[in-house]
Amino acid sequence: MTPAPVIIAIDGRSGAGKTTLAVELAARLRMHHKVSLFHLEDIYPGWNGLAAGIERYVTTVLAPLRHGNAAEWVSWDWEKHYDGRSHVTLPAEIVIVEGVGAAASAARPMLDAVVWVDAPDDDRRHRAMARDGSSYEPFWDSWAAQEDEWLETDGVLDHVDVRVLNRADGDAPDDALQALNYLPSLSPVLGPELSARRGLQLKAERIDATPDAAALFQALYAKSANAVWLDSSNTSSTRDTVGDAGSFNAAAERSRFSILADDGGSFGQAVMHSSGATRISAGCATVETTGPFFRWLDTVWGRKALRAPEGYDCEFTLGWLGYLGYELKRETGGSDVRADTPDAALLFAGRALVIDHRDAAVWLLAIDAPDAGEWLGRAREAVLSASAPLGAGTRHPAGDPAVGSGTLEFSSRDTEDEYKSKITDAQHQIAEGNTYEVCLTTAVTAPDPGLDPWESYLALRKRNPAPFASYLRFGDLTVASTSPERFLRITSDGGMRAEPIKGTRGRANDPVIDEALRRGLESSLKDRAENIMIVDLLRNDLSHFAVPGSVTVSRLCAVESYATVHQMVSTIDARLRPGAPRAEAVAAAFPAGSMTGAPKISTMDILDGLESGPRGVYSGAIGYFSLNAATDLAVVIRTLVMGPDGDGGRTLSLGVGGAITADSTPQDEYDEIRTKAFGVLSALGAEFPTT
Repeated sequence: MTPAPVIIAIDGRSGAGKTTLAVELAARLRMHHKVSLFHLEDIYPGWNGLAAGIERYVTTVLAPLRHGNAAEWVSWDWEKHYDGRSHVTLPAEIVIVEGVGAAASAARPMLDAVVWVDAPDDDRRHRAMARDGSSYEPFWDSWAAQEDEWLETDGVLDHVDVRVLNRADGDAPDDALQALNYLPSLSPVLGPELSARRGLQLKAERIDATPDAAALFQALYAKSANAVWLDSSNTSSTRDTVGDAGSFNAAAERSRFSILADDGGSFGQAVMHSSGATRISAGCATVETTGPFFRWLDTVWGRKALRAPEGYDCEFTLGWLGYLGYELKRETGGSDVRADTPDAALLFAGRALVIDHRDAAVWLLAIDAPDAGEWLGRAREAVLSASAPLGAGTRHPAGDPAVGSGTLEFSSRDTEDEYKSKITDAQHQIAEGNTYEVCLTTAVTAPDPGLDPWESYLALRKRNPAPFASYLRFGDLTVASTSPERFLRITSDGGMRAEPIKGTRGRANDPVIDEALRRGLESSLKDRAENIMIVDLLRNDLSHFAVPGSVTVSRLCAVESYATVHQMVSTIDARLRPGAPRAEAVAAAFPAGSMTGAPKISTMDILDGLESGPRGVYSGAIGYFSLNAATDLAVVIRTLVMGPDGDGGRTLSLGVGGAITADSTPQDEYDEIRTKAFGVLSALGAEFPTT
């Protein structure tokens, strides 16, 4: 008797392509393992024998293999319509069983993974006829009826680990294997495959050019279901007016690079996490696992898998891009609240473009794969066609979009009186000693009248450029952000930085008034107190995984000016402990203290009681997790979320909020959230609701 094998069942209706998938998957696994393959079609006792065939398979094949014994079974003679020869299937490190009923209820306790293969009905019949010819045609309907009967009573679809939509284009085996790599039950045996996934090579190419980033994104990703643009949209406004033409001011470091990518190509993947369930899509295959998101993130990020090319200064060397929603706080000390949007949405970019605004260059990055060369050619052509002459700066597409017609009316989750009342309640919590500062938020929403998400974002970035602007598209969910605030950066070599914003004033067209507003913010004792409290909170957050003594505040209560607001910003730096788990370091600081208050955990609990609903994407983080173990994440503020409303329509949502302290004035705090909302709402031709 040999050790019990890992058994993978490949199930699905006839004609879905299970046999081809099983054979191809076995071939790939045989590169590192001994693999046995069993086809249920060899054991069904005739065209009316689905139920009997499943029983035979479970008792004579699966049960002995599960215990590491050889399986002795009798095949069916399809010409004589009777039992045929005896056969033996030997156990192996991995056993693949394939056929309708391979994952039936009686079999499931003996299986380590279930793959369900599906295809459109017309495609399935066509494939089955092409494979078995006229011998199958008279029995197609009766066999389909047996499948229907089995599926109605078995519940197999509720126990599937990996789903494959087989388009018969040759991608299914690689996609399925990539999905299987995510199953914890298979990780011990798929070690070689996991190692191969980390042994990647990077192809890189630099082009000296200044493309229009919006035109470039559209050229490459207009039709991509999932795509991300991390857009340093204020790069032109951060150049010093004094000094060399190419010099950048203190804020420009955050605006040097823009990243454009989708989840296409050999390595492309997308992940959605909601309430403890993580769903990963790899091409035509999807896999769902359960468990905390940050634990999952630790399995796919944090090790240095790719080196940056020579002369490349950006910390992003391909990897995961997207957002983490606020409700992931359930994993970091907060309570469990269910959001209307996924708690996290990321795509894995195996190829991307990085625009270096300072050096007027574009880097094309791609993991070495059979399709890398073709993509590099298309990307190169797109860059050149979207480029202006060197030094011309960023151009905007012709016909700047006019979004909103004056009929877009937002409503507020809290009326003015309700929000002010919650401010008073927050101050009561402060007086009771339960918190020092409460970052109270609300949301304004509107039914989507049919706005074009892309044009809406172009209007937002023109109206309110920001260093951490971003455009995220995940299917029918769009996130259009003009955030100026960095949440957390961890560089490849372990440098950590947080840059919280606390303190906001609106801009004025009159330079004298505008300067008075800036100076008023700079000298405000209340705003400085708010900022310093969050700085202390973030010093503590970073210290959990920092080298002792490395946490420093390099900038305290500095004022930065953006298109519609002045902001008070501080900078906290630290050094990550060697060997520290990077996903846990991110979790230790999440969500951003500037969006919760201090102390964080007790204040999050207070906020759950004060606020009238989940925050969703708002107050979370947007950015990347790179294959060189670096990350750079922005706080999700000044962000429009466009997505399904659950009733067949679509909704627009904008979160706004402010920090409440003991000396806050309710009217001033309410005026501040209106100021913060102005940049987004005005770009849409809308106003802050009056009630």
